Amino acid sequence: MTARRKYEDLKEIIAGHGPMLVAFSGGVDSTLLAVAAREVLGEQTRCVLLDSPAVPRAEVLQAQELAGDLGLALEVIGVPLLSDRRFIKNPADRCYHCKEIMAGYLKKRAAELGLACIADGMNVSDTGEHRPGLRASSEAGILHPFISAGITKQEIRDIARDLNLPVWQKPSAACLASRIPYGERITPEKLRMIEGAEAFLGGLGIGQRRVRLHGNLARIEVHKEEREKILEQQSVVVRHLRSLGFTYVTLDLEGYRSGSMDEVLFVTARERT
Repeated sequence: MTARRKYEDLKEIIAGHGPMLVAFSGGVDSTLLAVAAREVLGEQTRCVLLDSPAVPRAEVLQAQELAGDLGLALEVIGVPLLSDRRFIKNPADRCYHCKEIMAGYLKKRAAELGLACIADGMNVSDTGEHRPGLRASSEAGILHPFISAGITKQEIRDIARDLNLPVWQKPSAACLASRIPYGERITPEKLRMIEGAEAFLGGLGIGQRRVRLHGNLARIEVHKEEREKILEQQSVVVRHLRSLGFTYVTLDLEGYRSGSMDEVLFVTARERT
């Protein structure tokens, strides 16, 4: 089945659920979902961005600008994640606790607006990764229309490109807490260091990037074809990251890969068998 046919199926799924609150981040997944929901439901769809210290400031501003450009009804709601003890302890199922908290805020707002359901941009590609947050949101009754329609991440990008959505090539983003090893406490200072480092690399023209924090060491992940940009400006990169609080700055030879902090979980699992 073609991606375009799946998109038509997606709209039928949305229509079947009725008035909808879309969990919006400004990424390609939630943007396509919001556009589809608006096309099908019109004013009976609303978008909510849940803001917290784990979300980069630039992402919030870009999401607001994007929603304005696309005519999406967007509301930003603050969530005090760092007041939750389960979250800041950063266990391996941290995402479960985070999504559980977020779902509570979304359900409350949906009820206030009189919307029948809540949907997010989780897609088929997410089901093959360590995603405890997917389980938490499903348990909370949040819908995953892309999964129901059998749509993958690449198909989302293909459809978004065909619809001329400006974010069709936007690099994947993730909660800043995902840069901190499991079991290491999450603090505002650590999140600020990571956010500042990634924003700086973005200013150098690096697209997909992650700065993983290991104590006082920064492990930079970029696509292999972008390593040269880092090496050409290594003294500038090191100097700036040290000004943010890092002592050591390294470049990961494996390059960028989604969920690299989860690798330790699979190693531990193999060791137990």
